[in-house]
Amino acid sequence: MTNKSVTRRGVLKSGAVAGTGLALPTIFTASSAAAYTNEPTGGSVTLGFNVPQTGPYAEEGNDELLAQQLAVEHLNGEGDGGCLNTFTSKALKGNGILGKKVEFVTGDTQTKSDAARASAKSMIEKDGAIMINGGSSSGVAVAVQGLCQEAGVIFMAGLTHANDTTGKDKKANGFRHFFNAYMSGAALAPVLAAEMGNDRRAYHLTADYNWGWTQEESIVASTEALGWETVNTVKTPLASTDFSSYITPVLNSGADVLVLNHYGGNMVNSLTNAIQFGLLDKVANGKDFKIVVPLYSELMAAGAGENIKGVLGSMNWNWQLQDEGTKAFVKSFGEKYGKPPSNSAQTCYAQVLLYADACERAGTFNPCGVVEALEDFEFDGLGNGPTWYRGADHQCFKDVLVVRGNMNPTNAYDTLEIVEITPRAQVEYDPEHPMFAGGALGECNPGA
Repeated sequence: MTNKSVTRRGVLKSGAVAGTGLALPTIFTASSAAAYTNEPTGGSVTLGFNVPQTGPYAEEGNDELLAQQLAVEHLNGEGDGGCLNTFTSKALKGNGILGKKVEFVTGDTQTKSDAARASAKSMIEKDGAIMINGGSSSGVAVAVQGLCQEAGVIFMAGLTHANDTTGKDKKANGFRHFFNAYMSGAALAPVLAAEMGNDRRAYHLTADYNWGWTQEESIVASTEALGWETVNTVKTPLASTDFSSYITPVLNSGADVLVLNHYGGNMVNSLTNAIQFGLLDKVANGKDFKIVVPLYSELMAAGAGENIKGVLGSMNWNWQLQDEGTKAFVKSFGEKYGKPPSNSAQTCYAQVLLYADACERAGTFNPCGVVEALEDFEFDGLGNGPTWYRGADHQCFKDVLVVRGNMNPTNAYDTLEIVEITPRAQVEYDPEHPMFAGGALGECNPGA
């Protein structure tokens, strides 16, 4: 592990920015005596947990909230300490952050960008939140990340899989622990080739927003590199609940693979419709018809039930991993809530600890000190093995899982089996890769 030596550059940089009047927040009226937005002055510090508590991704959001509450307990020295016992950085002592007790407020993103910005803005302005964490939508992540950059607070993204979050829409105040669509394609392609061959014809149904577009682009690029032909790409509204009208054309398209670039309730419904139409019972082009779900979660798999059996996809993390960090988190979460955590819960838990640890190592809550502490930070013990928070774009790099709907589940949580743990090196890419081009990380903004 490399525990980066934090210099005073970040703090000095923040002073320079404030002094020249550049990048000052336009929506906040912080005290002129404060060194940065919502600088804690009492015995506590407030974090803002912004998750979908209603809407199509609400189940993911509620699991994130459970994990965030658990992280706060561990930071405050309550419970069994979870991953504080396995995290390779030993800066956290279970006495809050920098000696201040950790408190939190929550907001409901509703999986809508405007609602998410409004709830984050309220937590920052009215509740004094110094960091915003969570979310389950790339559209929401991009919107809230932009707000936090403008406000001068740190944004630790939750579940956001679009390339744009750390591509053209990346911001200096924003960080992503979750993997992205490019990594899904890079991990999935070799397994698809091994199981389905190099001569396939794929039809894509894609959620019509930021995430769906970049996942479709990534999977098309990866499968066409194998030799697959893309027959058609059809966009579907995020609010759709019945995909029957989108499935019928697949049957007569000449495709022998259906790729569902859907998530949450959308994926459950589109996969159910595809099974109802008997796609997996058909033979096309002399081959058994296949379905691929590039981005999986345990909660989606449980919702899809029997329909998920045998269907391949990718994940950021799974509770069945056997590294010490995963075992500690699963034990802690399971004993408190009576179920295994989802991968959205794991990434939000990890992000809260990573933020707190960065504050401790930087010796300040000043966002510019935190940014510097997180950039190019290497660590282990939070799940997925050795992990690197790349400074160039604030994207985390770690192993990626290829999973399959379990054919013979032994209990209600045994929905997915791990097919392959793809090494980190296989999913890494240049920060200037065309799928991530445009935009600029810019400078950290401390706000006040």
